[in-house]
Amino acid sequence: MYNILVSDAMSKEGLLPLLESDNVNCVEQNVNEVEGSLDEFDAILVRSATTVTAEVMDRMPNLKIIARAGVGVDNIEIDEATKRGIVVVNAPDGNTISTAEHTFAMMASLSRNIPQANQSIKSGKWDRKAFQGSELRGKTLGIVGFGRIGTQLAIRAKAFEMNLFVFDPFLTKARAEKLGVQTATLDEVLENSDIITVHTPLTKETKGLLGMENIAKTKKGVFLINCARGGIIDERALLHFLENGHVGGAALDVFEEEPANENDLLAFDNVIATPHIAASTKEAQLNVAAQVSEEVLRFLEGNPVSNSINLPTLSKEVYDKIAPYYDLAKTMGNIASQSMRTPVQEIEVYYGGDVTNLETSITTRSLMAGFLNARVDAPVNDVNASLIAKERGISYGEKHLSNAYGYANIVHAVVHGEDRTFEIKGTYVKEYGPRIVSLNGFNVDFYPAGHLIYIQHTDRPGVIGNMGQLLAKHNVNIATMQVGRKEEGGEAIMMLAVDKNVSQEVLDGLKSIDEIIFADKIEL
Repeated sequence: MYNILVSDAMSKEGLLPLLESDNVNCVEQNVNEVEGSLDEFDAILVRSATTVTAEVMDRMPNLKIIARAGVGVDNIEIDEATKRGIVVVNAPDGNTISTAEHTFAMMASLSRNIPQANQSIKSGKWDRKAFQGSELRGKTLGIVGFGRIGTQLAIRAKAFEMNLFVFDPFLTKARAEKLGVQTATLDEVLENSDIITVHTPLTKETKGLLGMENIAKTKKGVFLINCARGGIIDERALLHFLENGHVGGAALDVFEEEPANENDLLAFDNVIATPHIAASTKEAQLNVAAQVSEEVLRFLEGNPVSNSINLPTLSKEVYDKIAPYYDLAKTMGNIASQSMRTPVQEIEVYYGGDVTNLETSITTRSLMAGFLNARVDAPVNDVNASLIAKERGISYGEKHLSNAYGYANIVHAVVHGEDRTFEIKGTYVKEYGPRIVSLNGFNVDFYPAGHLIYIQHTDRPGVIGNMGQLLAKHNVNIATMQVGRKEEGGEAIMMLAVDKNVSQEVLDGLKSIDEIIFADKIEL
């Protein structure tokens, strides 16, 4: 008999797989209100109200799986769960349609002034001229982020005969053609769109993506919509452009701080808002509850799960052996993704040395998860990485080599894009941890963490000095620097570890130095 704690309110119909199972005892009560011991529980199901901390896990020593009925897992300490061998699962698909529909409803409401007209007529007025709107047909919709939700929104917008500009650095031409959308740069989306909606995860790269600089590039009168994550649109910048009349209106379901009852944006008549309910439909709540219920039941019965956020179930002995390479591979995937900000078609992963004695399929999935995680609008894990790669038109495979390039172990990834290829090699040294030892054929040796700047340049005297002067001008301190070259006077690279995240202005300044071919930041 399996004991399962449902800590947050969930759809009864969605919980039926658990409630109807003869092998399950299901208790519906908040974990913080349970009196007495929690030793007997094998699983806990939560939504957003319950936070599963290390303290909660301490109280549940037999906990085997944590299930989040929804996409976001910010309320679960995933690293702590992984250390304890607890699997974390979520329901990434359950609210896709609900969020896409809510975004479309917000867009239509904004264009036709529906909330304002509703409030006016209910207050006893009949002012038809005050609420003249505009049609969606023929308007250009800019979609920033083209994952599941962005795709579903595009399907609906096409039915309304809208023109679609899509910015997603990782959207391949083949997939765009298949879906009938126009790929564009971010600047092209900003400059040409009548309406802009964001559908990206909230990361270091996307936080404040629509800020002072980018909103200034938009059409006067543009409508901005955010039903994704609070913070993707910088609220201070939005406030500024609403005040000066550049932004014609905004529709917001999410905010940087919630509840948003005292948010200054709500004072504007041309701002419509909802309290983070894009995923709150009966169907979505049923779907996410049903998905995690089935996942938990499958897992407890010894079957594999399809939406695990952390490591697959491994014995402690196997986990201890594979963990260093698992972490190294995920970091390498992250570096490769940030260094290849273009569509990718294929990733090859090679292993040499001691690591070939282990189950490398786990580390390959980890590398793919690290590569894809910043590119899609839902969490990527070891289990769903292959499916998401397939959806994105990315093939991958692995091979074991007899050559370890002089190291005890080596992980080598080759990323093939539409216009270029990126290579990265890493190793793990017990005394020093993970090390990156080669980038695009240049020998280096650095610890992959923190704020990095990756520079390719021509090997000439004075380049390093000019680079150092520019960083000093912007108060950027260099912690470590690794250089590599293939031949004297030829192409060379620098990998800098700096003390803070650098701005685009700094990167542009570095690129303006004659000998520097490119400069990109990597955040780990």
